[in-house]
Amino acid sequence: MLDERKKTYFLLLLPIMFIIAAFIFDDIESIMKGLFNIITNPDILLTDYLEVGGLGATFLNSAILMLINILLIRKLGMRINGVSTAAIFILAGFAFLGKNIYNVWPIYLGGLLYAKYQNTTFKSVALITMFGTALSPLVNEITYGLNLPFPINIIVGILGGILAGFVLPPLSSHLIRVHDGYSIYNIGFTAGFVGTVVTSLLRGFGLTIEATSILSSQYDLILKVLLFTFFVILIIVGYVFNGKSFKNYTNLFEYSGRLITDFTQLTNFGITAINMGVMGIIGILYVVISQGVINGPVVGGLLTLVGFSAFGKHPRNSVPILIGVLIAGLVNVWDVSSTSVIIGALFGTTLAPIAGEYGWLSGICAGFIHLSIVMNVGVLHGGLNLYNNGFAGGLVASILVPIIDGLKRED
Repeated sequence: MLDERKKTYFLLLLPIMFIIAAFIFDDIESIMKGLFNIITNPDILLTDYLEVGGLGATFLNSAILMLINILLIRKLGMRINGVSTAAIFILAGFAFLGKNIYNVWPIYLGGLLYAKYQNTTFKSVALITMFGTALSPLVNEITYGLNLPFPINIIVGILGGILAGFVLPPLSSHLIRVHDGYSIYNIGFTAGFVGTVVTSLLRGFGLTIEATSILSSQYDLILKVLLFTFFVILIIVGYVFNGKSFKNYTNLFEYSGRLITDFTQLTNFGITAINMGVMGIIGILYVVISQGVINGPVVGGLLTLVGFSAFGKHPRNSVPILIGVLIAGLVNVWDVSSTSVIIGALFGTTLAPIAGEYGWLSGICAGFIHLSIVMNVGVLHGGLNLYNNGFAGGLVASILVPIIDGLKRED
């Protein structure tokens, strides 16, 4: 069994790779300028930091967030397991499309204040807070996007983030009952409701949140090579951690993935790392089959897919969702090669537990329905919830699972 030190080194692989890549592809002046643009830009969905700040700045933004949160996990004495691994990777991914080194901290402060209010430790809500940075665009949007006068914009933006961070822990523990663990991104489901309330209140005061679609296309090959290399490294590291063997990897496929399914505890860290690498490669293959490009949002989808492959996702329960979304894209009005459809598939694997529990046909149906839902629910929260697929997935699971159960015949 691996000690926490080796697990920490494992989590450090990606930020170290991103830091090296940042300074290979950009100079320090371009990186600093890009970081400034990322921090000062409204970043509701879809805002690609690769387009806003460039490759080097985006890599560094992601690396900094990962390093700080890995340090936080270690300082709080938390174990590096499936859920904490998922938290680090989702932070890494969304640092390409909405989370930055300015807008996440009010969410953390809100979580800290909630812990103080409940007379408990921040450790008890730290992971919820990390996932809760789904609402970090709220900070930037109020600060820079609503034309409020200085310094009221900064004060209100920070207060808005603190409030969001404060309410997420109690809400998330309640709303998991709605989808009964069949959508893995429970915080995304919760953040969707919070974002909807905030957006509705802002609209009530005549403050409009404009839809955004800022996407890059020029880094596709670089990102494919870099990410594919990283996923292969994960498989190699997992092979070594598993006693230089792939033995028992397929045993992991027997788990449905329904919350809470922590592969690091149910199997071992080596098998988990192998699964993460395999799922990353499957994600890249999906992008290639769809004839899409890898940009910031797609990187977010790939790294989230990989992170949650430590916490519920594997090929058997995820591929049916990908197939369902692909079929929906082919027969509906959306272009399967578009970024929106591709991330709908990658993030849509939040519904993997449905395929894991009820079979591949149910998984395909879930993926098919998910695409239509996710392409329409963003208007409710105005893009303030980065985990739009988590919100949509929670809705799909809440509706579909009772129907599937209701259609079962009694023997």
